[in-house]
Amino acid sequence: MIVRTPNGTKDMRALWMEKNTVRMIDQRLLPGKLKIVTIHTYQEMAEAISNMTVRGAPAIGVAAAYGMALAWHRGADLGKAAKMIRATRPTAHDLFYAVDRMLASRDGDLSEAADAFADGIVAKCERIGRNGARLLKDDTRILTHCNAGALATVDFGTALAPMRVANRAGKKLFVYVDETRPRLQGAKLTAWELLNEGIEHRIIPDNAAGHYLKNDVDIVIVGADRIARNGDFANKIGTYEKAVLAKENGVPFYVAAPVSTFDPSTRRGDEIVIEERSQSEVLFIDGVRIGPRGSRALNPAFDVTPARYVKGFITENGIFKPGSVSAFKNRRL
Repeated sequence: MIVRTPNGTKDMRALWMEKNTVRMIDQRLLPGKLKIVTIHTYQEMAEAISNMTVRGAPAIGVAAAYGMALAWHRGADLGKAAKMIRATRPTAHDLFYAVDRMLASRDGDLSEAADAFADGIVAKCERIGRNGARLLKDDTRILTHCNAGALATVDFGTALAPMRVANRAGKKLFVYVDETRPRLQGAKLTAWELLNEGIEHRIIPDNAAGHYLKNDVDIVIVGADRIARNGDFANKIGTYEKAVLAKENGVPFYVAAPVSTFDPSTRRGDEIVIEERSQSEVLFIDGVRIGPRGSRALNPAFDVTPARYVKGFITENGIFKPGSVSAFKNRRL
């Protein structure tokens, strides 16, 4: 990921292992401050996942793998560590997939296994970028929701990966960036990544997406946190309505995700557990209360979009229609 700092341009990952600790960008502070935090124990990693220091399904998966490696380094009970890490966020399949991969590797060096897992995710994202870039031509106007860039995937991204590849190939793009209430991942994180990459974009209110989909958007590309066997998928809250509006206005809607996001044990979308987060995220912005005292809020972190709204899934193995998900869902990383 390209990061522009006062001292120049750096190429860095969202998180990495260093001397038996894990270093990661604190995404809660972006775009105002670029801070690298150090994680020493699996308990600290569980807290970092829960409080959204790290976020995005593939990045959460890598964080989980590194958390298991930290437990292994310190001689902790791996079963206990796995239980704590699994309990942090229930919706993203990559987290559970990564923990299972580390448990299967427990007879070896889990640091090496976790690094290999992270490298595999980045390699898959690069291939997602190459596959998805074929959908983008000069002057393509794209709508995206939430953050599915390098921050969410360790490096390169899922939904943003095709944009990076196309941009670096010299194609001119324009991206409409949903702000993504209540955590504002689009306004804070996606816009920051696009700015560093030099891709033209505008941040728009979530409720302006329909206005632009009517006349101005050529394609929608989003990420995913869990994809069911029938092609229904969970992603950041607000994705479902974007998909419905895209369908109504004849705009193709694509989902970019690695195969690890596909969950063969979940038959359809209504079986996906939706994380409910604190109402304070809705009632407060930067510590300032925006709702009347006495009013309460609901705060689902994700929603489920039915497969019928999806034009295709952009994966490291190619672009597939929802009906063909069963053909590749069991391929290993």
